[in-house]
Amino acid sequence: MNTALLLLEIQNDYFPNGRIALEKSLDVSSKAQIILNTFREKKLPIIHVQHISTQPNASYLLPCTKGAEFHSNVQPIKNEAIIKKHYPNAFKDTQLLNYLIKNQINHLLIGGMMTHLSVDSTVRAAHDLGFSCTVLHDACAAKQLEFNHISITPQNVHYAFLAALQPTYANILSTDEYLQKIGARVPYPVEEPI
Repeated sequence: MNTALLLLEIQNDYFPNGRIALEKSLDVSSKAQIILNTFREKKLPIIHVQHISTQPNASYLLPCTKGAEFHSNVQPIKNEAIIKKHYPNAFKDTQLLNYLIKNQINHLLIGGMMTHLSVDSTVRAAHDLGFSCTVLHDACAAKQLEFNHISITPQNVHYAFLAALQPTYANILSTDEYLQKIGARVPYPVEEPI
């Protein structure tokens, strides 16, 4: 199986002081950074997807803003693909499918923002296009939603969308579970001396 890491929208506006800060965004980016470093060490394909809002009423991820830039934890480096998109689904009107076919990728390892938009729509599209997907649940984040005057916490949004993806559309794993599965070193935080 040829696997590529697909990091969706890990951009500054989703972080503290951003225009739409998400709960646990720093934790999520740290998990994404661990996987990113593993893929770099193994010289495996990496794709960064950057959302640029083009809708007239858009309020975040706006063109030419600091908020639309990739977060420092996951800055792309030379030879890593960057795909720009304008819709939640990373395949819609982008070069993503061509890139995957050209590089003979058939499995996507996915993390990013937001679970209920880009992650969900991209995973479903990938499945429909014949790709198998693994979503790293601790490398994704959602925001609070409201339906029928009922507030739904970010954690419940996150869990509900992941539950809907598994098992039909994706395998859902933690970052550590995935690292163990591929036989990579699982990093543990260094404890500070007391």
